[in-house]
Amino acid sequence: YVIPEGPGGGSRGVRDFDRGAPAFDRETPDFDGGAPASDRGTPDFDGGAPASDRSAPVFDRAAAVARLRARLPAALVPLLAVVGDLPTRTSGKVDRDALPWPLPESARAAPAPAGLTATETWLAGRWAELLGAPVTGPGADFFAHGGGSLAAARLVSLIRERYGTGSVADVYRNPTLGALARTLERSSAKRAGTGAVRPVPRRAQLAQTLLLRPLLTVAGLRWSVVAAAVGLVLGLDGFVSWWWPVLGWLLVFSPPGRIAVAAGGARLLLRGVRPGSHPRGGSAHLRLWTAERLAETSGATQLAGVWLTRYARALGVRVGDEVDLHSLPPVTGLLRLGRGSAVEPEVDLCGHWLDGDRLHIGALRIGAGAVVGARSVLFPGARIGKRSEIAPGSGVTGTVPSGERWSGVPAVRRGRARGTSGTRPPRSRRWTALYSLTSLFLMTLPAVAAVPALLVMGLHPTPLAGAPLAALTGLAAYALLVLCCVRALGSGLRAGSHPVHGGGAWRAWTTERLMDMARGHLFPLYASLATPVWLRALGMRVGRGVEASTVLAVPAMTRVGDGAFLADDTRVASYELGGGRLRIAEARVGKRAFLGNSGMTAAGRRVPKRGLVGVLSAAPERAEKGSSWLGMPPMRLPRAAEPGDRSRTFAPAARLKWARAAVELCRIVPVICSVALAVLAITAFGALAGRFGLPVAVLSGGVLLALGGVAACALAITAKWVLVGRYRVVERPLWSAFVWRDELADAFVEVLAVPWLVGTVSGTPLMSLWLRGLGARIGAGVWCETYWLPEADLVTVGSGASVGRGCVVQTHLFHDRIMRMDDVVLGAGATLGPHGIALPGAVIGDRAVVGPASLVMRGERVPPGTRWLGNPIAAWK
Repeated sequence: YVIPEGPGGGSRGVRDFDRGAPAFDRETPDFDGGAPASDRGTPDFDGGAPASDRSAPVFDRAAAVARLRARLPAALVPLLAVVGDLPTRTSGKVDRDALPWPLPESARAAPAPAGLTATETWLAGRWAELLGAPVTGPGADFFAHGGGSLAAARLVSLIRERYGTGSVADVYRNPTLGALARTLERSSAKRAGTGAVRPVPRRAQLAQTLLLRPLLTVAGLRWSVVAAAVGLVLGLDGFVSWWWPVLGWLLVFSPPGRIAVAAGGARLLLRGVRPGSHPRGGSAHLRLWTAERLAETSGATQLAGVWLTRYARALGVRVGDEVDLHSLPPVTGLLRLGRGSAVEPEVDLCGHWLDGDRLHIGALRIGAGAVVGARSVLFPGARIGKRSEIAPGSGVTGTVPSGERWSGVPAVRRGRARGTSGTRPPRSRRWTALYSLTSLFLMTLPAVAAVPALLVMGLHPTPLAGAPLAALTGLAAYALLVLCCVRALGSGLRAGSHPVHGGGAWRAWTTERLMDMARGHLFPLYASLATPVWLRALGMRVGRGVEASTVLAVPAMTRVGDGAFLADDTRVASYELGGGRLRIAEARVGKRAFLGNSGMTAAGRRVPKRGLVGVLSAAPERAEKGSSWLGMPPMRLPRAAEPGDRSRTFAPAARLKWARAAVELCRIVPVICSVALAVLAITAFGALAGRFGLPVAVLSGGVLLALGGVAACALAITAKWVLVGRYRVVERPLWSAFVWRDELADAFVEVLAVPWLVGTVSGTPLMSLWLRGLGARIGAGVWCETYWLPEADLVTVGSGASVGRGCVVQTHLFHDRIMRMDDVVLGAGATLGPHGIALPGAVIGDRAVVGPASLVMRGERVPPGTRWLGNPIAAWK
């Protein structure tokens, strides 16, 4: 915050600055105007001082600072500086880029205090560069001097260039100069090796492209069953008998049929593949990739309930009695589940990951009575001891002794396992049968919802003409089915610990399955004005002004306060397993609270009022109002909310609500396009069946799917460029046309491109081609297993890099309801491990490795050739 010298050196009442200055203006009589300095040095810098000259009153800088510190959090107190004049643009606004940085006072600052160690002296210099404030001694506090999250990330990036170590967590846990210096002196980073990372061989890419044909044929077999049924209902030419839909359902849609195709294929493909390290793109890697894609195209990845256990045994997994398996087993079969163990939803049990150009495969073992929390990742070779507990969101890299509780990434000991009280409830065949039938019902729910859509389509002269109304009817029917089921299940749902084979557990499990399916089938409803209405209808207590994206919750157990924000893929009030029981409890998200992307609020926990739980983080057991938390396990952050224009964030005018609603109504367009593509493909299928016979048409299903997929991708790419053009590094408030158009473009991707083709080509050259079409800069020989690059133009992935399954290259954040976008760069040969997230402004250097389940903070720079792991990342030792 810079003030011009002299009584008339500035424009009275300048308000280009947004933090701290209004109070300074009101309480400082000799203040005559000012502006925030350029953010070239640090966006956390806002400060300055009123000036004086011979004809002006003497300004008391110390008193002004004292007044500001009394009114503002430490991180928001501006620096005080003096300039001769405020430079302005032709518009009359202050030219922030022309303001001096570093400040003249900083340039003339005294040398660092005597008695500092070499590390402290170097750190003191970096603090002064970033914050523009002199360091007074070893006890100087980074955040008290005006540091914030982005400044901390930039400081850590400088530390890594010199020391090869350091994490954002180090700064938060050791905010004073002396403590941080001692932490750096005790740690060092492990180098990833001097050898170059070789790109994926072209012969491997060619083999993948050729293997897509039989994989799409498997998907085509499933699709041909649907096509035949739809053709018979609509009376289209070429469809004359129900024998193929009935037989086809038994072979490729029923759970036993899916298991036979996926497990039988995996056993054949992976014969002879052993734990160890294998070359990327080699024989073992391609066979593993093919087996996983076969599981997806056959529908085995959609299995749930007791069918998952049967699928695991078919793959060769050793499953003990009374095991509760709620996550997909590894296609390798390299897993052992001890008697009475429990695996909660979305746990990564794959047992492999790409580390540069090497594929690591390892066997996993979960001991008797052990519990693995939701969204945890078990690294190759991980062993969980008997009766041990792994907290949700953890990453287990080695062996966990029996009877202990571990959490974090990497997971470390947190004490003794809490266990469960009482005897283990008995199991019964009646409940096993009910879970099996429920799974079958959930699988058929989309087909049931499609019946009224087909009837509506049949009323039109041609099916294609009826596509728009049929799309609306299908969405409405599915939403109604989910609504009725969730409300019925929630009416008898009570908090507590219920036997897995019992009514309470069955209700909670079925509800969460329905909510998870709805996020995909009803995607246009989410991240919109309709989302809070939809969640309320399901039984969730949702306050006014709530913004919610693809949240996964048990509605009857969830309460969301006024003005809260739930970002993409959040989990709230999810059930917990252990000891043959399923526990549910109410979870709360407080007023004006923020739950970041992939954040979790477990049963019985809450995000405090005006609090924040960051990306890939979990709410702590106890949290004060206004506190902010990040990481696994959650670590408290010194953060203050950044105020913006309330009319564009929390209190929009009615005209903005109507404008947003109009844009969001257009989300039905990609649904209509998808239905139209399906009608065209079914018509072509019928023509082939009528002319060449049903077997030829069935075998051609993969080709028809591929053509439909190409058309869907072309439509999605066109929509992106028409709606938003090229993404740039900008900030936009929530209530702005740009944000709404961005969400509409994303709907085209999720509703059109992903179901038709993109979801099938993970890790192939076609994925890179798709991302380039959206504007991403993708080098040669890249292995990319994710399409989650929200603003692709801002992403650069160097040659030979690896981006693992479930990764998010997050180029925007929505803190304080302001969308802030920035570039993300992965250098040549870099690795972002499975389920890792890189936040805006992150740079992962050439050949650097960021391990699985890790979080690269906003603005962090990872030095080339180093290895990092953690949430947030730290040197991987």
